[in-house]
Amino acid sequence: MRRLPVISAIAFALLASCGSDGRAQREPQAPLVQALTVEEHRFVDRIDAVGTANAREQVTLTSPITERILRLNFSDGATVRAGQVIAVLAQGQEAAALDDAAARQREAEQQLSRLRELRERGFATNANLDAQIAAAASARAQAAQARAMIADRVIRAPFSGHVSLRNISPGAVVSAGTEIVTIADLSEIKLDFAVPETMLSTVAEGQTIAAEAAAYPGVPFRGTISTISPIVDPQTRSVMIRARLPNPDLRLRPGMLMTVSIEASPRDRLGVPELAVVSEGETRYVFVIGADGKVARTAVKTGTRQNGLVEVTDGLRRGQRVVGDGVVKVADGMSVRVQGGGGAAQPAAK
Repeated sequence: MRRLPVISAIAFALLASCGSDGRAQREPQAPLVQALTVEEHRFVDRIDAVGTANAREQVTLTSPITERILRLNFSDGATVRAGQVIAVLAQGQEAAALDDAAARQREAEQQLSRLRELRERGFATNANLDAQIAAAASARAQAAQARAMIADRVIRAPFSGHVSLRNISPGAVVSAGTEIVTIADLSEIKLDFAVPETMLSTVAEGQTIAAEAAAYPGVPFRGTISTISPIVDPQTRSVMIRARLPNPDLRLRPGMLMTVSIEASPRDRLGVPELAVVSEGETRYVFVIGADGKVARTAVKTGTRQNGLVEVTDGLRRGQRVVGDGVVKVADGMSVRVQGGGGAAQPAAK
């Protein structure tokens, strides 16, 4: 019978111990969060567009007349110089006409020379001299016309550049307007793209742009804005812009589709990672960690988003600490445990 008080005492002690552990387990633990220090970062306004690459100069040479091709002086993709003969059309009849016109011109000028001598000696009238002057002028005009007809049958490159693939052969009879070859000057690329009229105040001639082509992913091609169209398209409410990109290695080709990026209005502003900003309707806020380890929900005004950071224009001060990773675990006034002691605000991990 004496054992019962001892057993009861042990049982009571065990129950008291279990009750104490249960209360300890039920007590909530402060959430573990990452703290980041608010600092200034460089922000810029960014305009993205899509444009088409064009050659610095490009022309399609066509036959001015219907005639047979005698010679073609270029090969596929070759480089040609300004003034170089590209094609020669048959000119037999025109050459004969030139010989005839040249002979008539020589005869008319000889007759004019004789009449002038006779006029000085008093054996020719002014009327005869004037008629011969007119005849000589007519002969020179006919000779010039014959030379022009021959020149029309010699097609030359108007500027230096690269020629397209050849799709015609010597001996073929071409009609007027038939394409012979396209010449493109690729030393510089003209990139045409459109931006919304609302962004006109952020672009200017001489401004630097960066463009990328699908053929060279991740490779930026830099140039400058050369011209901004004075006309706004009433249908799209956009403005055409032309930029010029150096192309010394000829990697860019006319017709390429390129993505364009323009950076404007560079500025140093406070920034926090995107994951630190919580949206509630039109309001944006962050959780600021106080010296007592408690967080305070703080409304902020935001601006540009760039490289994982959000520009903060109002609501924070430099040096404050905000909750980064773990923002979903906290509420206004809650105590938190800081992981790693905090650090400078960095772009969100991707």
